[in-house]
Amino acid sequence: MTTDRIISRREDGVGYLTFNNPDRHNAMSLEMWRDGATVIRDLCDAGDVRVVLLAGAGEKAFVAGADISKFGEERNSADAVAEYGAAVADFQHTLTHAPIPTIARIGGYAIGGGLAIALCCDIRIASDDSRFAVPAAKLGLGYAAPGIERLMQIVGPSFAMEIFYTARQFDAAEALMMGLINQVVPRAELSSFCDDYVSRIAGNAPLTIRAVKTAVQENLKPPADRDVVLCEEQVAACFASRDYIEGRTAFAEKRKPVFTGT
Repeated sequence: MTTDRIISRREDGVGYLTFNNPDRHNAMSLEMWRDGATVIRDLCDAGDVRVVLLAGAGEKAFVAGADISKFGEERNSADAVAEYGAAVADFQHTLTHAPIPTIARIGGYAIGGGLAIALCCDIRIASDDSRFAVPAAKLGLGYAAPGIERLMQIVGPSFAMEIFYTARQFDAAEALMMGLINQVVPRAELSSFCDDYVSRIAGNAPLTIRAVKTAVQENLKPPADRDVVLCEEQVAACFASRDYIEGRTAFAEKRKPVFTGT
């Protein structure tokens, strides 16, 4: 780790990643992109983590885009711009392709690159006072096709175009209507709701969840590119697992199952 702007911890099957730059609404620096990718990989490789929760420090923002104050030192040449872009791409690819569930807890602003981070997660839960936007058209920026594709996969082409064409901020109710977020929670209940949410996921059968996530990721690809064999192998692993026996036994005994991921 090269910065204290990314904080991580593990507890009861849950990995936590916190964007810790509240004075700048958790805006992302080059070091944060790099360390964030490292943390995600480490949490996914830890045998005791079954779900990852991403959140922003403070009360004002999840992530409010890139830290523009750092551009003078981080994007001051063509090589530096390429280096910065590679770090962003690595972070987004690592998060999007994480093999375990990823949840974004959004409290406040999720703007530009911050919204892109949330879109790389599997599920987005937001406080009722959250705000969302992609202001590229107000800045004259080009936006890479993969980022637009991810947004289209979640909200569809028409809403994706509305978000980009208008460049305006959307509130939580509009974001929910679009399908941009999964849940809207009163601000005071956001932390407890998300803690319960990830605890529920962590308590379910990890092999089943991994197989479902793999199937979703493969089904988002063109049919010719899908790894159907991998999906079938992961389903077969579920039925061959001790967890399958535990699930049936717990159901018969009317108790909560204890899954081990084996």
